[in-house]
Amino acid sequence: CGVSPRVGILFLSLLGFLPLVIPTCPVPCKCATNIIDCTSKDLTVEKLPVAFRPSAEIIHLGYNRLTSIPSGLFDNLKSLQVIYLQGNPWECNCDILYLRSWLQWQQNRTLYRDVRCASPAHLQDRIIAYLTEDEIISTCQYWYCSLALLSQLCLFIFLFLQGILVVFIIVYLQKFRRMTAEARMQHLIVTAVQSRT
Repeated sequence: CGVSPRVGILFLSLLGFLPLVIPTCPVPCKCATNIIDCTSKDLTVEKLPVAFRPSAEIIHLGYNRLTSIPSGLFDNLKSLQVIYLQGNPWECNCDILYLRSWLQWQQNRTLYRDVRCASPAHLQDRIIAYLTEDEIISTCQYWYCSLALLSQLCLFIFLFLQGILVVFIIVYLQKFRRMTAEARMQHLIVTAVQSRT
């Protein structure tokens, strides 16, 4: 027609940016003007939307299977007034640190009294916003201990293999010395025999 290729390319590139300009409702949630409702959608951390529209004022995430919130998920929501998080099986381990920190920055913490730990057993039913960092970090120790044990085991195996390699090198060098000594001896014998003749 009468459209230049440059205009077509510009139009297609602008279409690529439309999702950034026009906020959409994250799947499988329902959205109204400034409300995002993801209640009872069987969401897990893996199925959670990667972002919410910045203009969102109210977000419903209650009654799902969320065990934690990915770091930074709520950071760019400048208009946010409240997020409903109750009814999720929150695991109060290292992964809950972001949510705890975010909750502590909220002015009206009474809205979040129902956001409680489901596990581990010693923190069960505790309000996440009121957990101390030490309480949460103490649940991470098993991971650090397992990592330390694994590291020590790998180090032991590595040193063991190095020891075997050193033994092989020593045995090879001794064998090589014997062979060179025998070769010298044979060379001396051959030289002595040749000099007599």
